[in-house]
Amino acid sequence: MNKPLRRVAIFCGLLVMALLVRVNWVQFVQADELRTDDKNRRVSIERYSQPRGNIIVDGKPITGSTKTTDSDFEYKRTYTDGPMWSPVTGYASQAFGANQLEKLNDGILTGTDDRLFFNRTIDMLTGKDQQGGDVVTSLDAKAQKAAFEGLGNRKGAVVALDPSTGAIKALASTPSYDPSEFSGNSEKDSERWTKLNKDKDKPMLNRALKESYPPGSTFKVVTSAAALESGKIDDINAKTNSPDPFKLPLSSDTLGNDGNHPCENASLKVALQWSCNTVYANLSNQIGNEEMRNYAAKFGFNDAEVDTPVRAAESLYPEMDKPQNAMGGIGQASVTATPLQMAMVASSVANDGKLMKPYMVEELRAPNLNVVEQADPEEYGEPMSEDHARDLQDMMENVVSAGTGTNARIPGMTVGGKTGTAQHGENNKLNPYAWFISYAKDSDGKKVAVAVVIESDQAANRDDISGGGLAAPIAKSVMQAVLGK
Repeated sequence: MNKPLRRVAIFCGLLVMALLVRVNWVQFVQADELRTDDKNRRVSIERYSQPRGNIIVDGKPITGSTKTTDSDFEYKRTYTDGPMWSPVTGYASQAFGANQLEKLNDGILTGTDDRLFFNRTIDMLTGKDQQGGDVVTSLDAKAQKAAFEGLGNRKGAVVALDPSTGAIKALASTPSYDPSEFSGNSEKDSERWTKLNKDKDKPMLNRALKESYPPGSTFKVVTSAAALESGKIDDINAKTNSPDPFKLPLSSDTLGNDGNHPCENASLKVALQWSCNTVYANLSNQIGNEEMRNYAAKFGFNDAEVDTPVRAAESLYPEMDKPQNAMGGIGQASVTATPLQMAMVASSVANDGKLMKPYMVEELRAPNLNVVEQADPEEYGEPMSEDHARDLQDMMENVVSAGTGTNARIPGMTVGGKTGTAQHGENNKLNPYAWFISYAKDSDGKKVAVAVVIESDQAANRDDISGGGLAAPIAKSVMQAVLGK
């Protein structure tokens, strides 16, 4: 064979070898990845070839499946009270995929999870169609209804937690959407999807987990804990050295208080009762930014991985200069928090200083009702000692009994709370955010912690917007629902 032919033969041999390597790579190395890729239409066809398992609340499904006749997908997802439950379930759409619990537990719901191998084998041997398992949540239907109806036409969110376990009892966000409207694969589904995503009010945004706001005066609970833990305050009834107005450090600006309240040199208890800005800005300045960041972090601030299992947006207490840090102590400046985060703050106070990791899935069940995975409550941390938590309970209960949070009183129950009205927009030109965080305990020791934020209320005058006026009554109804009152 002459030299040119030999070169051609070698080149062709290399091409054949490369082709063989590529074919084997695709068939053996990438096979599983390609088989399960969401862009592989066969995956979606298989996913909707049988009814999905259900998401369960109080023993009843809030999801379902229905037969379709207009596509190669045999079933599509349906939802009961979709707008109320969508912040919990998320959506499962033939055209647009899935999110939240529907996505995170897709393997269980479709029956493809490795932990359901035995069930799949039995189904195959007995000739049954593959079945999906169920996701059992920790949610309380009455509490969710109270939260959703309490928010009404307002833009906002509610989170309720069991302080002793971290179980989420309510997770509401408004405005909301019905996942059933685009669970199929038709032109109408696409039109509804497009309309929802273009809506300026963002109904598909889960405000309870995915939106963060300036927490305003509700953050004073964190600053109180920092003051007690750092030793800046050792007696909540002793007077503080707090001028009114307070001159911000390194600045000619001064900070005052709302209303005619006894804030000058007020004790920590009185300062929380009347939400004295001057006392808390002064304390935050004394503690310093680094330590304020450390104490805030113990409650969950600056943690980008708070999973419920749906991951929440990060709440922030950032590095700030002295004047900004003073304002941070009253929940302004660059401080932001999700409603979940502020519910965690109230929860740790109610639980005597221990903060439990929030979760909303109690168990994953196989089609035969065997438990595949069971929730095991975990401690997130201990932001404060038990003694200091008891001090804060005394202070927050005083806010509800004789301060700015009287709208949250519940006869026969112990209720603690903190109101907040956070500035919104450049130079506070937009309507403020109305906050209320709280907890309630009944005579049997059962507890619940709640955070409510009202982002906007079109029917309210600016001067009427307050945490005590708008948010506290919603928190009250949710606490009553959880505790059965």
